[in-house]
Amino acid sequence: MKRILITGAGSYVGESVRKYMLASTPGDFEIDVVDTKGDYWKLVDYTKYDVVFHVAGIAHVNADPKMEPLYYKVNRDLTIEVARHAKECGVKQFIFMSSQIVFHESQSLKSEVLTKDTKPNPNGFYGDSKLQAEIGLHKLESDAFKVCILRPCMIYGPNAKGNFPRLAKLACKVPVFPCWHNKRSMLYIDNLAEFVKQAVLRELSGTFYPQNREQADTVEIIRFFAKAAGHNVWITRLLNPFVWLGSFVLQPINKMFATYYYDPDMSKMAFDYQLVSFEESLKRVAESLK
Repeated sequence: MKRILITGAGSYVGESVRKYMLASTPGDFEIDVVDTKGDYWKLVDYTKYDVVFHVAGIAHVNADPKMEPLYYKVNRDLTIEVARHAKECGVKQFIFMSSQIVFHESQSLKSEVLTKDTKPNPNGFYGDSKLQAEIGLHKLESDAFKVCILRPCMIYGPNAKGNFPRLAKLACKVPVFPCWHNKRSMLYIDNLAEFVKQAVLRELSGTFYPQNREQADTVEIIRFFAKAAGHNVWITRLLNPFVWLGSFVLQPINKMFATYYYDPDMSKMAFDYQLVSFEESLKRVAESLK
């Protein structure tokens, strides 16, 4: 049995992974969760755990410069402090939820494919705070303390927050949408949970790039959710010039329409974690929105 401590109570990722792992192979895992607000997390007996899965952090929701110190305090400093404490207590593996954004955030409609040769170059304090945490974790790793860093792309699933559910709801309301096709890496929550499960069982160390088997297309996502809701939406190239012009002044346009994804070879593993197809994942999300 593997004993796991998830640091970051109330997290969508942490809670989803916990439920998935306990349900998929009952009896193989014992999983506890601890809140990292304040110093309560220090009172837990880490000596009884094999793995710490660190999901605590501030998500990329506020670009206000006043928030910058807090991002570094939580995403970098707290991560390193928890990892150091775990190592001192004999924990064997530390799994850290980093982000694709350590490479950078799309700021134009220029197509980009991230490969194994792409170097991290964050263009904001959210991405940099995650990258700085990774650097600090590497300084702690040893043969007895394995560090497993995950750099997932957009994570989505039933009841998730963020841009994806907003896009799904938008599809059910707009009468017209641009026919601007793109490719994006995305990761369904159950596929992430299976990856974490395998990382624990195989005691993985290193940096990994989990994603769905298929790339996503914003236009096709809109088309799917509109159809699922019985809503008619006219998808037309007539709006494409407005997408191009808007991309120069509105960052959300780039987030929605840019082609930006991981080379599929970066995400291949010796095990299969991409168990849920993209189409099936959309069906599950659509069902949750009813």
